[in-house]
Amino acid sequence: MTTEEKKIQVLNFLRWTGSKRWFVKDHIKKFLPDHFNNYHEPFLGGGSVFFFVKQLLIKDQKEFFLSDTNEELINVYEQLRDNPEDVINCLKTFKNTKDEYYKIRKYNPRIKSKKAAKFIYLNRTSFNGIYRVNANGIYNVPYGHRPKVDFVTENLLRNVNKLLQGIKFSTQSFEEALIHVKKGDLVFLDPPYTVAHENNGFIEYNQKLFSWEDQEKLKQIIEQIISREAFFILTNASHHSIENLYKDIANITVLSRPSIVGGRSKTRGMYNEFIIYNF
Repeated sequence: MTTEEKKIQVLNFLRWTGSKRWFVKDHIKKFLPDHFNNYHEPFLGGGSVFFFVKQLLIKDQKEFFLSDTNEELINVYEQLRDNPEDVINCLKTFKNTKDEYYKIRKYNPRIKSKKAAKFIYLNRTSFNGIYRVNANGIYNVPYGHRPKVDFVTENLLRNVNKLLQGIKFSTQSFEEALIHVKKGDLVFLDPPYTVAHENNGFIEYNQKLFSWEDQEKLKQIIEQIISREAFFILTNASHHSIENLYKDIANITVLSRPSIVGGRSKTRGMYNEFIIYNF
């Protein structure tokens, strides 16, 4: 391990369902190509892999193209890149109490930095950091009863700001986001999991976010990435349907990871996940 690698600290600032912290912590270096040009990530979420790669290549002049369909999430990244002190100062005005939580949950600011502060506050203080909206698009996750949590983390957010300088963000579909992938680029793909780990059923809520038809569209996009001689890394549930989808076009490795569902230790178990890649 080089001196640069020892300095790497994963700067996740959001709690995120499906986070790839476990992958970054124990496995990612085995799956990165030796050399690549620019970096693309169309399912950004909490950004674990991006933050690792950015810090690993901190001195390289690469371009990073990050996107998600969640407009509020992308606004958070853009505001931390452009207006971090405004976000931090707004966060400092909030309190971590049940009454305050529901007051802020109803709050609908127009200023983008305040929208970002609201998002971060709810993420840090809600139940399990879940991002969920109702049929009207209104965030409806209950209070998490974590009164001692530091929801401001101003030093962390300032460090995140430094890493986000020059990063290009967009709110768009994965199809649109990957149009401009070129030869030698690296694409990291972490879509919502449509199928449950090693079970036969579909994940009902995720089916609404990312259907099996979307999985098939993604495979077609990946075939285009391969034809352009670019690199890709895809994470997905270890399931026979996913294996059948990719076994003829890419390498598939199975990794095991621990999981706590709903934050309760009694549900702790080991899950297998696929890492699918073309190099």
